[in-house]
Order: sequence, then C-alpha cells, then structure tokens
Amino acid sequence: MGPLNPRRLLLQSASSLLSQSHFHPLVTCPHLHQRRTAMRDFLKDPFKSRRRRQILDPSSPEFRKAREAQEAKQEKERSQQPQSGDLAPGSILDTLSPTTDPQYKKTGIVRDPKNMAAALDPRPGTRARWQRKMVIREIRGRGRMSKTVKLARTERSHLSKSQFFKTSVKKLFPLANQITGKPLNEAMVQMRFSKKKAAQDVLRHLEYARDQAVVIKGMGLGKVQAKAQAQPQQAEGEKVVDGQEAKKGQVPVQEEEKLLVEDKKGKKRVVTDRTAMYVDESWVGRGSYGYGADFRARGQVNRLRLPYTSMSMILPGIHEFESTWILTSILGISVVLKEEATRIRQAQDRETKRQKKKVWVPLPDRPITAQRQYPLW
Repeated sequence: MGPLNPRRLLLQSASSLLSQSHFHPLVTCPHLHQRRTAMRDFLKDPFKSRRRRQILDPSSPEFRKAREAQEAKQEKERSQQPQSGDLAPGSILDTLSPTTDPQYKKTGIVRDPKNMAAALDPRPGTRARWQRKMVIREIRGRGRMSKTVKLARTERSHLSKSQFFKTSVKKLFPLANQITGKPLNEAMVQMRFSKKKAAQDVLRHLEYARDQAVVIKGMGLGKVQAKAQAQPQQAEGEKVVDGQEAKKGQVPVQEEEKLLVEDKKGKKRVVTDRTAMYVDESWVGRGSYGYGADFRARGQVNRLRLPYTSMSMILPGIHEFESTWILTSILGISVVLKEEATRIRQAQDRETKRQKKKVWVPLPDRPITAQRQYPLW
C-alpha cells in the first residue's frame, strides 16, 4: 500500500473533529473538475444543435426574421445620428465661385451647426467675453489700427521650423548666421556650395520653407502676377515697344524697378522685385541627446552623447516687434522669410528717423531763468 495523500489525511482529521450533524462542503465533498464536452451537451439537450443549424440556415424563417430585426435596429440608429447635408445658412463658403471652387452636393438637408458646437465652440461664455473685449478695444481706438495690426495686414511673413538635425549647435550656428539677411536664392546658393555637412540639410529646409511660403502665404508671386496681367494686352493689337510699333501678340517691354536699399547691418542691396523673399531672421536651439556606443579595448564600452539640433525659419509677415523672440527658447534653428517690401519699409523708417534727429551742438542756446530786479551781491 502506497503512502497516503496529505490532503486526504487532512480531510479525515477535519471530519473526525466535526459532529455528525454538521455539514461542510469542503470536507464532505471531494474536489471535482468540471468538464464540458460536445457529447455531454448533446445528451443534455439533443435538439439544441438542430435548432442552431436551422437558425444559421439563410433559407430558414428564423434567420430572415433575425436579419430583419438587426437591419431595423441599424436603420433606427442611423436615423438618430446627425446627417450631413448642405452648407449652414450664413456660411462663408456660399460665396465661392462654382467654376473654380469645389462643388458641394445639394441634398436638401440644412446642416445644423449645433451638432459641431461641442468641438467648434466648447466654451461659448469665454468666446463671448473675448469678442466683447475685442469690440471694446476697437471702439476705444476709434477704429484706428495700431502699427502692429497694420503691418500684419499689409506685409507677409512665414516662420518655418525644421526637424531635428543630427548635429550640434556649435556646427549649425555659423550656417544660420551665414544665411541671415541674404535673399532666399543667394542663401540657397551659399548652402549648395558649402563644404559643411549640415549645409545640405539647411538647403533642403530652405527649399521646403520657400514652397510653404508660396503655397500658404502667396509670397514671391510679384513677377508671375505681372506676367498674367500682361497676357490680355497681347490681343489688343499693336503696341509701341522701344519707340517702334510692335507686331500683334508681342508683349511690351517694361523696365524693372531698381531700388538701392540699406539692410539692418548697413549693407547696400539692389532690389528689383518687391515680392522677392529674403531670410530676415534665423536662430538655432538645442534638441534632445541621443546615445551611442564606443567600443574600446579589453571589453570596455564608452557611452556617447549624440546631439540633435532643429532649425526654423521665418518668412516676412509677422511683425518683428512681437512674438518672434518668444520662440527662441523653444525652437532650434528658426528662419523668418519676408518679402523685400518689408526691407524697403524698414530702410525708409530708419532714414526718416535719421533725418528727424537733431544736430548735436556742444553749447546749445538755453533761455536765461531766475532773473531778478536787483543784483544778489
């Protein structure tokens, strides 16, 4: 006879301590594992599997009835959801041209702006107070725009921030100084022929910033618009070009405007296109560090800290007295692109201020004060 099970000995000793009338399920009932099999389910309810096959059969009436109930439920849920329809009354998209702008499907259902109020206007009280504050500010100024608002509406600028470059601030900072104040095309040429490795990344970012400024802000399109305005003149007939009668279809030659402009550093530059872009500002900031391994002799490994730096650019349009310096502590290298019209205006302001400045006199004439009738000695 083999050794007794310890659990069985524990149960026997526990049952001897209890009275005959006391019932305890853990003591009197052995430990049983519950097992379920397909045969047991069939013996328990032999018609269940037959009913299941009958319900899953698409031709059975039960299956069709269940499908109709599910479709009715889905249709009810669909009807309760907000339906997309026409534009809301008073929308600014109603004034779009039907030939050049996207077409909207007329469904006959008026779109309710209240359905998107939770996302578009989450705090109506705060929004109303802000609108009231802005109206009071306009009335207090009697409708006159401040210099900041006027420049923001008349001049264009674009701020562009690059991704993190795998280089250090010490290596990227001279490149940022090199492109500051230069026209965009000249800055791209400098980066193209530079022997610095990070210059290629800066060049790609300058191209990306230029495309963004053209598409989003409409900068640098002065010559394109002038050429488009000259196209209707081709069908008007003969024009006088350089003192001679031109043939039909020939575009008259226009003299380019050339202005000598002084930049912020005092350098003279010739401007032929007021909408041409230049790099007004650029700055560099430090990013997070990556880590690498430097394997040495005798199994030693040194941990390397790999720096990352980001670059941003601003193209003209944002007023230079506001919010550009706030980004300096956040961004890596930032570039501000502006149009030459901004540089012309800044040069004129500096010249006006220089002309208004009074001439310095070593002994200026001052009025005599504290005069008395009699001498004081």
